[in-house]
Amino acid sequence: MTVVADLILAVDGGGSKTDVVLLDSTGGLQAWERGRGSSPQLEGLAESVRIIDELVVAALGDRSPDRLVHVGLYLSGLDLPQEIEAFRQAISGLPWAQGPLVAENDLHALLRAGTDADDAVAVICGTGMNAMGVRADGAAVRFPALGPLSGDWGGGSELGDAVVWHAARAEDGRGPRTALLGLLLDAVESPSVSALIEDVHLGRRADDGFAPLAPLIFEAAHSGDAVAVDVVRRQAEEVVAYVRACVSRLGLEHAEVPVVFGGGVARGRDPLLLAGIREGLELDVPGARLSIVDAPPVLGAALLALAAAGCDPDSLARATSALSSDVRFAQRMPLSAH
Repeated sequence: MTVVADLILAVDGGGSKTDVVLLDSTGGLQAWERGRGSSPQLEGLAESVRIIDELVVAALGDRSPDRLVHVGLYLSGLDLPQEIEAFRQAISGLPWAQGPLVAENDLHALLRAGTDADDAVAVICGTGMNAMGVRADGAAVRFPALGPLSGDWGGGSELGDAVVWHAARAEDGRGPRTALLGLLLDAVESPSVSALIEDVHLGRRADDGFAPLAPLIFEAAHSGDAVAVDVVRRQAEEVVAYVRACVSRLGLEHAEVPVVFGGGVARGRDPLLLAGIREGLELDVPGARLSIVDAPPVLGAALLALAAAGCDPDSLARATSALSSDVRFAQRMPLSAH
């Protein structure tokens, strides 16, 4: 019996959530599964594959993997060629990974979700921060995105760490007073920052990182807290620095370039952050045209996968309509910093 290949699978895996969508060749949505983050850098390669496989199996249901025309996987943490190759090897034995397949960094999905321009820049602020730039002739700019080791700062992890850092210094007198101290203690239900630090250090409290605390920076900044305002300004400068580097390295200084800003922090549309970004871009990259991606990045993964499978523009339009909002998940898994 011949199995007709008529399905497309698209995956977007970030630091805090993973989306898997199954579409037919007309762009019709057949299934959409969401689970926790699947970044190989954060979860480890084996766990990343396990998380994705579980969601893919759920999305396929009783459908045969032989029906897959194309699989597109776009993951945070696939930054180096060696990481991409290791991931491809790790999934090579899975039933759904036997046909045409692309494995790439999730910035490709974000970029496609925000624009189809030939010259463009994408900046993502999720659990971590990263960016890429592309040019019409195929040239691309990428970054190692290995955290402080590669000069990165400004993702949810760093913002959460900044909450604890400034609160600790405010509490013991090394730093200025800040509203972050009270906000932190309320959020973690600890009597003091020193008690929190001791609990984490001694293993009495799980050390899962402080990324969920990132929204406290913006809450304090909105109240006029000078310490928090400085952190937000620094983050705006980091976004501008990524855009400036991409545009300069691609030689697009005199072109109009769409700048796609995505991730949980971007979708929060903090006015202080956006004002700082726009002010910096106007000074340093006057051709930049900033836009916020509200659609989930899996939309971009789906559009890339459909195009790779040779689907027509009507199919892409149908998928865009189906995947433009992830409101269905709002109650099940609230989004924070990605």
